Amino acid sequence: MSLSSTDEQAPFYERPDELLQRLIRFETTNPPGNERECVEWIDGVLRDGGYETKILAKDPERPNLLARLKGRDEAQSLLLYGHIDVVPVEGQNWQHPPFEGKNVNGWVWGRGALDMKGGVAMMLATFLRAKAEGLTPPGDVLFLVLSDEESGGDYGAKYLVEEHARLFDGVRYALGEFGGFPLYVGRRRFYPIQVAEKQLCFLRAVVRGPGGHGALPMRGGAMAKLARLLKRLDRRRLPVHVTPVARRSIETMAASSTFPTGTILRGLLDPRLTDRMLDVLRSKGRVFDPLLHNSVNATIVRGGEKINVIPSEVTVELDGRLLPGYTPADAIAELRRLVGEDIAFEVIRYDPGPSEPDMGLFDALAGILREADPDGIPVPLLFPAITDARFFSRLGIQTYGFLPMKLPAGFDFSQTIHAADERIPAEALNFGAAAIYKALQRFEPT
Repeated sequence: MSLSSTDEQAPFYERPDELLQRLIRFETTNPPGNERECVEWIDGVLRDGGYETKILAKDPERPNLLARLKGRDEAQSLLLYGHIDVVPVEGQNWQHPPFEGKNVNGWVWGRGALDMKGGVAMMLATFLRAKAEGLTPPGDVLFLVLSDEESGGDYGAKYLVEEHARLFDGVRYALGEFGGFPLYVGRRRFYPIQVAEKQLCFLRAVVRGPGGHGALPMRGGAMAKLARLLKRLDRRRLPVHVTPVARRSIETMAASSTFPTGTILRGLLDPRLTDRMLDVLRSKGRVFDPLLHNSVNATIVRGGEKINVIPSEVTVELDGRLLPGYTPADAIAELRRLVGEDIAFEVIRYDPGPSEPDMGLFDALAGILREADPDGIPVPLLFPAITDARFFSRLGIQTYGFLPMKLPAGFDFSQTIHAADERIPAEALNFGAAAIYKALQRFEPT
């Protein structure tokens, strides 16, 4: 396998957009994943680029791939990692087929362009360039390609952390998803760098009431209680909590913004005003709302087995996301205050994360972004969802979401990821690969 498609073409590491096109064409929808062919292709590219690689798999069809750039000595190592499984496309109306990886007018279209085959393409290009240019960092740099992030990581990061933790000895910092994309607030452009994320907390609410014959009127039964539960979850927020990362991020934005934006942002940090300011921001408040509250969304409802029988029990599964430092017990207590004491809650799955981030690499990464875009302002990001970072944190590894993308104003990253017409400008991939390479060049173990 050659690092360029033809002798006339530049090497792959100068064409991350083509790397991304190739990755998109592997249909790795999870479930079921079937990441093997994609991982084998990346393995071939890395081996052709001069790397020794290691395949680690709980399931042969769902492997993970590790490559290592050797450093000068036994100094601290740096980890780069990303996943190549993607979410489904069923029910979505795409302008261009989601698994063809077309480049249309300088944009690469397809499932995974943003989450996160685009990031893997940047990292792969960076790793190939490092070998080609003879980069020798102080310590080793590891590149890890993961399966199964989109369905919990059981075959990917969770498996590796539990079964192969020794591979990550000496790693304190990692670069992964998500961060480095522009966030436009008022007239300013900010670059959030993820340093923390919310914790996954899946819950089940059990609603009970009298059952009976469907022909007889029923008031106050389980279905009625279900309706009240869903209505309250829809119309009310859980209590406000201002965590250190959210405070630093919003304070930085406020200090760089003019009136009235700066005043509204500062109001977000006063729990007495937070929800009122979110309402003032309307749709723009969606960015900040999950950073200031624990949250739950009803996603699955089960109840009743026969149309003429009123069920005495209905269950609702809730996708809960907790702020750093909070526990399922905290979330359940907040829910009880919101919906009442007559609903039972149980925890289905809880993936804890650290309460405080290690900010030791933040200033270096922020400096790279300032150089790349002097008009942009880096800020720390509390990510409202979850990534594989929660598993690596168990080993004391601090992940920074650092996949820089200089996206145009008006392109809504949050509305495109996991949605129809997922796409990324080819130039944004070049921007990101160059920034990640600088991070490798400047990494200084602490």
